[in-house]
Amino acid sequence: MTTAALALLAPAVALPSQASPAGDSLVINEAYTNGGSANAVYTHKFVELYNPTDQPISLDGWSLQYRSATGTAATQGTVALSGTVPAKGHFLVSGSSNGTAGAVLPQADLVAGGAFNPAGTKGTIVLARQAGTVTDLPVGSVVTGQVPGVTDVLGYGATNTFETTAAGAPSANADPKSLTRTNGVDTDDNSADFAVTDQLTPTNAAATGGEPTPEPEPQPTPAERITIAQLQGTGTATPYAGRQVTTTGGDTAVYSTGGYDGYYIQTAGTGGDTPDATPGASDGVFVYSPDTVGSVALGDHVQVTGEAAEHYGLTQIKVAAGGVLPVAEPGAVAPTPVEFPLDEAGREALEGMVLAQQGDWTVTDNYSLNQYGSLGVVPGTKPLDNPTSVARPGAEAQAVAAANAQQLIVLDDGATTNFMRSPGNQNPLPYLDADQPVRVGAGLEFTTGVILDWRFDAWSFQPLGHLTDATAAAVQPVTIEDTRPAEAAPETVGGNVTVGSFNVLNYFTTLGQDVAGCSTYRDRAGTPVTTNGCLPRGAHTPEAFARQQEKIAAAINGLDTSVVALEEIENSEKFGLDRDHALAHLVEALNAQAGEQRWAFVASPAARPALADEDVIRSAFIYQPAEVTPVGESVILDDQTNFDNAREPMAQLFRAADGTSVGAAGTEFVAITNHFKSKGGSGATGDNVDTGDGQGAYNADRVGQAEALVAFAERMKAETGTDRVLLMGDFNSYEKEDPIRVLEAAGYVSQGALTGEYSYAFGGAVGSLDGIYASPSAAAAISGQDIWMINANESVALEYSRHNYVAEDLYSADQWRSSDHNPILVGLQLDAPVTEPTPEPEPSPGETCDGVTDPRGVPGKPANSVREWLRCVGATPGHGGDHPGKGHGPEHPGKGRGPVRP
Repeated sequence: MTTAALALLAPAVALPSQASPAGDSLVINEAYTNGGSANAVYTHKFVELYNPTDQPISLDGWSLQYRSATGTAATQGTVALSGTVPAKGHFLVSGSSNGTAGAVLPQADLVAGGAFNPAGTKGTIVLARQAGTVTDLPVGSVVTGQVPGVTDVLGYGATNTFETTAAGAPSANADPKSLTRTNGVDTDDNSADFAVTDQLTPTNAAATGGEPTPEPEPQPTPAERITIAQLQGTGTATPYAGRQVTTTGGDTAVYSTGGYDGYYIQTAGTGGDTPDATPGASDGVFVYSPDTVGSVALGDHVQVTGEAAEHYGLTQIKVAAGGVLPVAEPGAVAPTPVEFPLDEAGREALEGMVLAQQGDWTVTDNYSLNQYGSLGVVPGTKPLDNPTSVARPGAEAQAVAAANAQQLIVLDDGATTNFMRSPGNQNPLPYLDADQPVRVGAGLEFTTGVILDWRFDAWSFQPLGHLTDATAAAVQPVTIEDTRPAEAAPETVGGNVTVGSFNVLNYFTTLGQDVAGCSTYRDRAGTPVTTNGCLPRGAHTPEAFARQQEKIAAAINGLDTSVVALEEIENSEKFGLDRDHALAHLVEALNAQAGEQRWAFVASPAARPALADEDVIRSAFIYQPAEVTPVGESVILDDQTNFDNAREPMAQLFRAADGTSVGAAGTEFVAITNHFKSKGGSGATGDNVDTGDGQGAYNADRVGQAEALVAFAERMKAETGTDRVLLMGDFNSYEKEDPIRVLEAAGYVSQGALTGEYSYAFGGAVGSLDGIYASPSAAAAISGQDIWMINANESVALEYSRHNYVAEDLYSADQWRSSDHNPILVGLQLDAPVTEPTPEPEPSPGETCDGVTDPRGVPGKPANSVREWLRCVGATPGHGGDHPGKGHGPEHPGKGRGPVRP
């Protein structure tokens, strides 16, 4: 229905511009903000208006507006309204969509589309009797009758603008609920007037105000015959939108299954080495046609007639049944060789065409593979760097972020399948299987052409059909390098003591099923797997916990360091148990898997913060008694000024064991494990608000935590009598951010930076949130360092938390994707006075040892022969230049194609 037709419903009556407790003006009656998201009831967001009066109300000159939850000056979207709301009737405005889930809305009275795009969980919707944006709406509690032009305001969730008190809101985009006013009553209190409900009732004017005057039957408009290049134009949108067009081309990709419901065509004779006859304009276009997609095949040449349109930024032709005819055309279509990156204009000029990728390509993001069957890929031989891992926050980091965005392309699967929300889906994930890990940093080789496509607000490469196991032989577009090392162990770091740090991904022995009302994430069979928003943050069932623990134990036993600092382990005291209960349970599991009493844990100290001040997760130490001995009690920093929203640092003095388990004086060091405040912005205020400089929210608090940590380390040096200190753990700060600069300014040396590797992957880029920072004297004793690449670069589909989410069982009781953080380790050569052993007689020159001839004194023998001989007879060559496996230049073993990306 057009707005012009709505205007014919009845004579309009102008009513005062004020709030409506008296029931004398329009109100916002229902708002649905998560259309198209997972679990959505409807594909599109909507707002339903209600007229409580006995007269129809004209909407001419009115507007519907949206202000973000933190907006202060003006709304972020203004939609001009027109039409009429019947007496005691409704008016339905259809907005944007987050995806394809849900049913189609009832016929809307006005389609605003992307111009009205409220956030799913927080924001403010304004109904105004003015066409322009309301600029003087205050922040805080609003009395709408006192704001010129504003008739009604709905603030929901954690928003800064509302009537009296904000209404509740859906908990997430996947929470299929709307905000509904009860009986049209407006008390000027959003929290009282609106309920969050799963009973959605979008109602249009025709349903409540009588049948509108029927629109006249439109006269068919003759289709314009144009080329695909004319249809595409040289801008970002087709100049023919809404018009009937006819064009021809060869079928280059067909998606009869998977949800795209259409096919691509490209002008005959284009592509390959043929000079581009239409520079700046693409020769390919998507044909959306559920009615005809089953009647075309790759290589066919067709004529299509339909409506030209932009579908969320993708130019397409909507073709109904009977709108496609076979034609004979001269010239085939060939893939166009292209080297990326390209700017936006360059991509627009190729939208919809089949391309032959040139040069090297690398996987930079595999997170969405688990859900949508897609990979993030970039040109070149390395994944993208997190901006603040390589550049200072602010302009430098923003420049890196812009360059990253220019490079990133989604390698998709030709389908809209959400593998996490499709319980009946029997397709395994594309690209990934148990024998093909698809790690970040893996190289790609394109073996077929791909379509350059724009979907879900991203440029993508689409295969030439829906990619499944059944179709892979024909349409899989790439082969992917396997970068997983054959040997499942970190690099040798030397020393007589080794120290590691590992975030163990919410290791909780208290299960979700043990806590009444705890919600859960479920697998495709409906079986609970992990908790959802509960106090326990890990596994929901014993079966899921067993899978988690097997992987964590395999990783720690594989790490095999003398000391391991742990982050994200349960603080069992929060559940009425001994504080070390979960920690002791983990040590038991480690020893059981190792087949010996290899591990012990550092007990919590008697002096520690009040339980109410601690988080439900904590940091801890485990160690191998055969290699080190804890000296004295551990120490927890009780500083609620700086650590009121983070895990308190824990320190322990260790001494290298000398074979008698007593230890040797002079081999002591202090380890301090940390877990700073995360970057999430919920509740951030003042200096902690995300400024957009790349450091996220709560940066001010992390800086304060870093400063407090440095002071704590100085205290521990004084109390223990050693200045060998290792600051380790999850700092929630990338390498160039302010908190790390605090540590480095205090003289601490990043050991992770010396590896050329990374510990974390997020948003299609990699960097290190985790680290080991050594005091100068500790750094002098370090013999080597490594970040063990077992987690961040692996797909989340391998986690225990994704067990049985797809048709292929990808779970394995090994270290791969045991967590989302890669562990880091260092070796320490802690020398101390020892009794000189009786020297063994040296072999005479020329003697042999297991077939190795002593080269000493033999002219022309290279130095490496001497080292081989010394190893053979039991001597240990020094570190320095002879240290095996730790060079970081081109010959660094195991690094493959450069920094590997998760």
